[in-house]
Amino acid sequence: MSGLEGEPHFCDVRVDRLADAQVTIVGLGLMGGSLAGALREQCRRVVGVARRTETIEAALSGGLVDQATMDLEDGAVEADIVVLATPVRVILRQLATIGPLLPPGCLLMDLGSTKGDIVAAMADLPPHVQPLGGHPMCGKEKSGIKVADPALYRERTFILSPLARTSTRALALGQALVQAVGANPLFVEAQRQDYLVATVSHLPYLLACALVSTADATTSADPLVWEIVAGGYRDTSRVAGSDVTMMLDILITNRDKVMAATEVYLSQLEQLRELVASGDEDALRARLSAIRETRREMYP
Repeated sequence: MSGLEGEPHFCDVRVDRLADAQVTIVGLGLMGGSLAGALREQCRRVVGVARRTETIEAALSGGLVDQATMDLEDGAVEADIVVLATPVRVILRQLATIGPLLPPGCLLMDLGSTKGDIVAAMADLPPHVQPLGGHPMCGKEKSGIKVADPALYRERTFILSPLARTSTRALALGQALVQAVGANPLFVEAQRQDYLVATVSHLPYLLACALVSTADATTSADPLVWEIVAGGYRDTSRVAGSDVTMMLDILITNRDKVMAATEVYLSQLEQLRELVASGDEDALRARLSAIRETRREMYP
């Protein structure tokens, strides 16, 4: 599509059908490897780009990609769609250099868990690239190509954050990719998504880490605790096992919104602590009952 006089003339996408596209996925960990496997036979070719030989070999032997390379330029030169599936701050570094490597009309997407900084960086891409921010709401507490699962995205929400320069055709192509892996596309502006996920995704990681630290500081010295530990602790602490590099990038790039959510949480926890300390059973019951009903409304 063309801009007004004096504005950049943005190149539209090279293909309209996912079936005609070469999709290059940069980063073949859990998220990238799973996406690659889900896209096999849904597009013309899936090419993987990774830093380590063993990752390349695992992707090929596992049937997750058609081709694989350790050279970014080699993987991008014929791509119709490129997906950056690396940690957020790595994505930001890649966005600063990848533009000239991409062919005219290439759609560039990402899987980063925060969107504000990434979408801002995408706005500076060369005009021959079509950008589209993405954030699939799924994952595991384990990481790496060995736990890649082509079913990971099925029935999961996949946020798409288009830019003002993202064309209608580019958005449709990105939506087709999301639907091809079984996910449900949801269009959300970048800053709004960062505000929402700070509470429902990023804060729970900090809470799980704090719970593990609390257990370690209090009961872990007693070996009996591991004989009586129940599912509540295991389930609540699960995400503390998430990849640290990935989560560190998320927390740093969404720092202000995570801090705001944490302040609200601490206030809520302090209110509950005071009710327990007071011994006011009626007040505590009322508060816990109200919270229980809110939880039931969230998950009927």
